Amino acid sequence: MTRHAVMIGGVQIGGGAPIVVQSMTNTDTCDVAGTVSQIGRLQCAGCEIVRVAVPDLEAAKALPKIKKQIAIPLVADVHFDHRLALAAIEAGVDKLRLNPGTITDKEKIAEVVRSAKKAKIPIRVGANSGSLTKEFRDAHGHPTAEGMVKSALAEICLLEELDFTDIVVSLKGTDVPLTIVAYQKVASEVDYPLHIGITEAGTPWEGAIRSAVGLGILLEEGLGDTIRVSLTGDPVEEVRVAYEILRSLRLRERGITYRVCPTCGRTRIDLAAIAGQVQKELADVEEPLTVALMGCVVNGLGEAREADVGFVGSDGSGTIYVAGEPVNHSVPEEELATRVVQVVRDVLKKAS
Repeated sequence: MTRHAVMIGGVQIGGGAPIVVQSMTNTDTCDVAGTVSQIGRLQCAGCEIVRVAVPDLEAAKALPKIKKQIAIPLVADVHFDHRLALAAIEAGVDKLRLNPGTITDKEKIAEVVRSAKKAKIPIRVGANSGSLTKEFRDAHGHPTAEGMVKSALAEICLLEELDFTDIVVSLKGTDVPLTIVAYQKVASEVDYPLHIGITEAGTPWEGAIRSAVGLGILLEEGLGDTIRVSLTGDPVEEVRVAYEILRSLRLRERGITYRVCPTCGRTRIDLAAIAGQVQKELADVEEPLTVALMGCVVNGLGEAREADVGFVGSDGSGTIYVAGEPVNHSVPEEELATRVVQVVRDVLKKAS
């Protein structure tokens, strides 16, 4: 199902557009220099839309300064105080994120919607399992998929009554099955683009796994027009994980896809160290490329031949392949990472 298209600055969400990767800064928004610096790193990693927290008026006042210094659309994340949403609109942000669980006064919401419509700024109706109002929780006070959907639909109806349809919808929960069901249900009710994610997913290791499971299922079902992977720590990791999820489903291609063997008793090189060095030194690559780093010949020959660049390890050395053909034989283990990096750079240079 092709969903309604919404423009966030110059980036299209829905309407058959490629799935958009976004993230959120964890700097103090009032720290303009720090926030702009982090957004720059996010953009270099492939982030296409960025969201910042607007907890107070001082943060809202920083938005124009931030927007002037960045090259991707800026989203204001507003809770509790509708005046902050009005200030963000006045500041010229590209989208608002409103949570129906934290701003509940219909007149105040209507004031924000009228202002957003005049400024042609889309609104994401973002219902979260952790902030549902009492009427949308079950008898024991717990969040449910049905309650999340009803909360979002109630706010969507209010927006539609005001003739506002520049809407993006999200229903994020910390529980993966609950989140999946919520998105499935809302997708059958509205055709607005879906921002998908698992909220408060956790630390990078745990959160990446939970996000990959939840988002992978939704994406494979054709649900999701823009994604944010929520991880504790450096948000650049969110973008890296998001692209890896999309690459694994062949939905987006950006940067290098690595095929690295898990190693076993046949491995006679320090593959983990070599792979880590290669990935670190090639982290800036944006062009799609497949690199196979294999520890032995059992599966190694086939994987290296199928990759754009690869090597197959042997006892203390390895053979490097390009487009399925061996180009460097018996490269010493201590030189493998450096030589692979150079071969990849050469391949990219020839392709450009």
